[in-house]
Amino acid sequence: MAKARPTAKTKATAKAKPKAKPTPVSKAKPAAKPKAASKAKPAAKPTAASKAKPAAKPTLPPPATGEGESPRHWLMKSEPDAFSIDQLAAMGRSPWDGVRNFMARNHMDTMKLGDRVLFYHSSCNPPGVVGIAAVSRESHPDPTAFDPASKYYDPGSSRDQPRWRMVEVAFVAKLPQMVTLETIRDTPELSDMVLVRAGRLSVQPITRAHFERIVAMGGGSSDARELTRS
Repeated sequence: MAKARPTAKTKATAKAKPKAKPTPVSKAKPAAKPKAASKAKPAAKPTAASKAKPAAKPTLPPPATGEGESPRHWLMKSEPDAFSIDQLAAMGRSPWDGVRNFMARNHMDTMKLGDRVLFYHSSCNPPGVVGIAAVSRESHPDPTAFDPASKYYDPGSSRDQPRWRMVEVAFVAKLPQMVTLETIRDTPELSDMVLVRAGRLSVQPITRAHFERIVAMGGGSSDARELTRS
């Protein structure tokens, strides 16, 4: 029996090529640091608003001329919460409306251009004279009497026959200090003032002597007192 031939030697198994090394993953570059946000510039300082110029003092009307003392002098009352000397100073001129007393109205009817006025703060603590004004427009109808929306409305007053009238006053000066009602009452030279005898009347006549004395007591300048002789 024939011997079996030896099987041919199997070819040496070719060495397996080593696997290619994987390409190393390039390291991710670190994210770029965000640029520091530029500091916001501070907002420009607003330009300081220029202070409002105080209202120019109105040119005072010349004193009235005619018989008797000229100019004449008055004391007019106003509650500072409603209308104050500072408001008149800011406005320069203002109508003196809302008077609803017949005697006070009659006094305004006799006022003349240039008459001098002591401005009196009433219904406050303490009440007293705080400044000087002058009549800048003579008596004319008070429009608040015709206005249903006004607290001074009077349905009995018509435009054809106005029951209530008013004047216009111009600011002259504010006294450095108030001359209180108590001080006026304690001053013998002022004891005959209507203010002392019948204090409730809102528009009342005074004499030149009363005017000058009270202006002096309030620290008013001689210029203010000279208004009575202009």
